[in-house]
Amino acid sequence: MLMDEQPVKVLLWDFDGTLAARDGMWTGTLVEVANLVIPERGITKDDIRPFLQEGFPWHTADRPHPNQTPDEWWAALIPVFVTAYAGVGLSPELARALAARVRAAFLEVSQWRVFDDVLPTLSSLQGLGWTHYILSNHVPELPLLAHALGLSPFFEEVLTSARTGFEKPHPEAFKGLLRQLPGGSTVWMVGDSLAADVQGAANVGLPAILVRRKHDGARYYCESLAGVEGIVSTQPIHRLGM
Repeated sequence: MLMDEQPVKVLLWDFDGTLAARDGMWTGTLVEVANLVIPERGITKDDIRPFLQEGFPWHTADRPHPNQTPDEWWAALIPVFVTAYAGVGLSPELARALAARVRAAFLEVSQWRVFDDVLPTLSSLQGLGWTHYILSNHVPELPLLAHALGLSPFFEEVLTSARTGFEKPHPEAFKGLLRQLPGGSTVWMVGDSLAADVQGAANVGLPAILVRRKHDGARYYCESLAGVEGIVSTQPIHRLGM
């Protein structure tokens, strides 16, 4: 929490696809687990992907899930993983055994990479007086993951929906943090999702920058994070609560 009552300049950053990435994300993780245990089956991302189009909390962002422990959050996803493995023809027993391995595999730090433009951009903006927060639809362990990837020195706080109970674009995903900030602060959202990041921010009166994935529905866009500084430095100031 920012204790200074003076207005501050804040950038809210999405995580997946914006700051860092894991090959194949959830689809890739399930494939890795399966091919480690039963390599002879040769399960591919194309095999698994159709079964992961629903069931995650961000697929129903209008439904809050507060007060979940990390174990409860992951337990709620086990049926999704079991269904996916069963969908590619694995037995119920094997599907459950593989599903139990997904958590550890997803959190394996060596499988994640921070994009090359992240650290220079965060450092430059920090030097210009911007305070950074991560605001992401993610797993309960995101703060630990961000730290392991060397990102924590740049961020005031790492907020993950698995712990706040609200998925972007739900207004409370943003408002929970905004209530911590002094009135009159300048706040921008930066992310790669038009719906979750750009439209979600707009719904609570915040400007947003779409990065990496261009869409005509975004007023502000830059392919590289290096372009964020130019946008926030030259556009009209949007003051929180004013």
